[in-house]
Amino acid sequence: MVGLGLANLWAVDGMAMAVRQAAIAGVGVLLLALLWRFRVRLLTVLGWVCYCGAVLMLGAVLVVGLTLNGATRWIGIGSFTFQPSELAKLGLLLVLAAVLGSDRPAWQRFVLAVALALVPIVLTVLQPDLSTTTLLVVLSVAMLVVGHIPARFLLPLFAAAAVLAPLVIGLLRPYQVERLGTFLAGSHESPSGSGWAVQQARIAVGSGAAFGKPGDPINVLRAQYLPERETDLALASLVGQFGLLAGAAVVVAAIVLVWRLALASRAPRTPHGALVGSGLAVLFGVETVVSFGGNLGLLPLAGVPFPLLSYGGTALVVHLAAIGVVLGVRRDGARRRLWAVPRVRNRRPRMVRALALGLSALLVAFGLYGWRLQVDHGEALHAAAENQMNRCIRLPAPRGTITDRHGAALATDTSGAGSGLAEVLAVPALLRAAPDAVGRLAALTGQPVDGVQSAVNGVPPTTLAVKVAEVPVATGAEVGAAGITGVLVVPKPRRLYPTGPLLAPVLGFAGVATPADVERWPDLPPGEIVGRAGLEQQYDSVLRGVNGEQCVFVDPTGVPVAMGARIEPVPGADVRLSLDLGLQQQLTAGLAGALRGQKRSALGAAVAMDPRDGQILAIASLPSFDNNLYGPPIDARALQNAASAPGNPMLEHVTQASVPPGSTFKLVVAAANMVHPTFPPDQVLPTGASFTLGGHTFDNWQPMGPMNLVQSIAWSNDVYFYKLAAAMGPDPMIETARALGVGRPTGIDLPAESPGYLGTPDTVDEIGAHWYGGSTVILGIGQGYLHLTPLQNARLTGAIATGNLVAPRLGLATGTDQSAYTALPPSATTPVPFASSLGPVRDGMLAAVTGGTARRLSDLGVPVGAKTGTAQDGALQSDHYDNWMTAAAPMNDPNIVMTAMVQGPGLGSNNAGIVVHDAMRYYLDHQAEILATGPLQGPP
Repeated sequence: MVGLGLANLWAVDGMAMAVRQAAIAGVGVLLLALLWRFRVRLLTVLGWVCYCGAVLMLGAVLVVGLTLNGATRWIGIGSFTFQPSELAKLGLLLVLAAVLGSDRPAWQRFVLAVALALVPIVLTVLQPDLSTTTLLVVLSVAMLVVGHIPARFLLPLFAAAAVLAPLVIGLLRPYQVERLGTFLAGSHESPSGSGWAVQQARIAVGSGAAFGKPGDPINVLRAQYLPERETDLALASLVGQFGLLAGAAVVVAAIVLVWRLALASRAPRTPHGALVGSGLAVLFGVETVVSFGGNLGLLPLAGVPFPLLSYGGTALVVHLAAIGVVLGVRRDGARRRLWAVPRVRNRRPRMVRALALGLSALLVAFGLYGWRLQVDHGEALHAAAENQMNRCIRLPAPRGTITDRHGAALATDTSGAGSGLAEVLAVPALLRAAPDAVGRLAALTGQPVDGVQSAVNGVPPTTLAVKVAEVPVATGAEVGAAGITGVLVVPKPRRLYPTGPLLAPVLGFAGVATPADVERWPDLPPGEIVGRAGLEQQYDSVLRGVNGEQCVFVDPTGVPVAMGARIEPVPGADVRLSLDLGLQQQLTAGLAGALRGQKRSALGAAVAMDPRDGQILAIASLPSFDNNLYGPPIDARALQNAASAPGNPMLEHVTQASVPPGSTFKLVVAAANMVHPTFPPDQVLPTGASFTLGGHTFDNWQPMGPMNLVQSIAWSNDVYFYKLAAAMGPDPMIETARALGVGRPTGIDLPAESPGYLGTPDTVDEIGAHWYGGSTVILGIGQGYLHLTPLQNARLTGAIATGNLVAPRLGLATGTDQSAYTALPPSATTPVPFASSLGPVRDGMLAAVTGGTARRLSDLGVPVGAKTGTAQDGALQSDHYDNWMTAAAPMNDPNIVMTAMVQGPGLGSNNAGIVVHDAMRYYLDHQAEILATGPLQGPP
């Protein structure tokens, strides 16, 4: 046991500490050998000498003792310290053995033994050294029991102790209360104190394996996290360094020693000598159990060292001397047993073997628990050890690329590209240990040596990493290849948007995570780059990838001591969109032309969608902004200008701007007439220049003659739809509009989509307004309590043309290999329940192109159905409108829907019809190339 204790000291504290303890152990062994030859007749003298000396020194401690952790326990003479309470254990054992083994009456032996015990017990309480006090109490009680004190004396003593026990709590110092509370609560989370100590002990036991790894640098570093590794937690330290078998050897040796001491109590020829062996067996066994249990967290960490194993000169010498005394008593008994008087020889200590058996059983049970701890929780505890020793530097994962359907880059990560930058980081504590490395690093990065040295020396030693330089990626590669210990190169994330304002509102941008992002993704590391808007945000979990890390081993104070494991980052996956870059450029250019010369606050939006599956082929929003302004570095002034510019350039107007749809909504009203027949579609109604209801006159956009439904759609006859709405009432129009997706988000894969607004008589009342008869009339021409986004308008146009309501989408596929992307799950398609009744509505759309308000589209060479609209908008000046055009082609089997909305006076080049016409022409001329895409695997 002493030898394994020395091995533990050598492993965790070095040779000097082990040699010092070995010298002390030599003194103890010498005393053991001398006392082995000690005569029993001199045992009483030895006992009183030890007892009196211990009491005197305990008294001296209270006056001139050394204080640590609030307890005064040691006497110091120069560099030598002595703990009298350890000598008190031996002295009390010997005098109690002498008193209890005498021929005095029982009551005298009891009174004298209690009086002798109270003196060192009180003195240790005053220190306070409650762990030693407890051991002295246990020793005293055990000696009274094995010394044949009758129960009539012991029971009142035990009762008084039970009554006074709660008073002990008041004597506890804060650190002792913390130890007890930690044990009772089962908490091991505190970074200091007993909870931390017990957790570190469990880690040492659980990660020591069978044979340990003595001398391994990581194992030695792990030992530094174990407090009291030389004393109270020496057993856990031994297992951590030399493995479970070394710990088992100590426990088995302790059990053998307890039994040898217990059996030695049967050999002496006098009760005095017998009680020495039995008392030491109990004392040694209790110390072992308390220390072992504390190392495993099964008992409170009481500050009791493991006998013979733990560091401590006084305890080691006293324990070895006590064993020498027992050996001497046993030797004397073996020589003179035949001469002993029978009456004396037969009065042996009682219950000694039972106590030894109980203590041994506890030690075996604790040993099995330690083995199961390693078997069942070894991996977790080993991981906990690695985790607490590691501090890791994040290696950001390159963000995936966003492309159009043909692979053209729309958003790329430049961190690994030739044009990118990299940060050169240094671990200061490691570079300080290698002065030559500073010069090499300075030469490689082109920095002054003094500058690099200043950066390394100008931070606390616990600093994990400091930025030394920012260099091109190629230079960073050279620095990494140099292999300088404590230096690493981290690519600097930067997002590049080659198309700039063309798709900025749709793509959004990536930036440092905000508190809202952290709330959404709690595991985000500080400073993580995430998608903050648009598709970057929508597909962030796909694009972001998995960060790598370069770990650094640190000591318990947090100072780096060695480089650890490196885990390379996993790049994010690419996202392929359904967009066609050529069509996008055409649609945006047409929209820009329509807005040219208008007020700066005017906005425009246009979208091209495949009505069969919802794929968005182009989506234009003006005014726009350049998302490259988000850097890094961020152009704060330019961003502020963009945010405050007229027309809300940072909004995506196709999905986030909802405005009155005007006459394009007449398609919904006409559909409602087919579902809830009011006027037969071929019935001709007189119209004219206006319609009067309740004394209020509603004008037509121009005087018109009698018309049926198809003609009224073609010419956008307001009076026809005034009359139809008034006769039908609001409910059929609202019901049909809902069936066509009006008033709710389309479900497109973009964040912050506007649901638009579809008012009803009830919801209007809820906002404090009132639904009048005129409200129904103007709903018939797409005004009043009604707002649509351009995407909602395109969606309902496609639903009327095809009979299916689709969920629009931009994401087409994702993957890391462009030759084998995985298609995203198809969009949901909902059949329109009244699709078979919509023939007249589709005929009206065709008629609008062949001879009505959408004649601009008549030269496209395929049958096109369309509807125009001009809506008054309270947000605009009185002479400005929301101008609409929505169209589907070819009408016999639609594969394209285009919708445009342009704000302006409704005349000249800002007409939305020009936008749709030119983009539709481009689409029809390049249809095969536009719809083509790279190879895709089926969706999961």
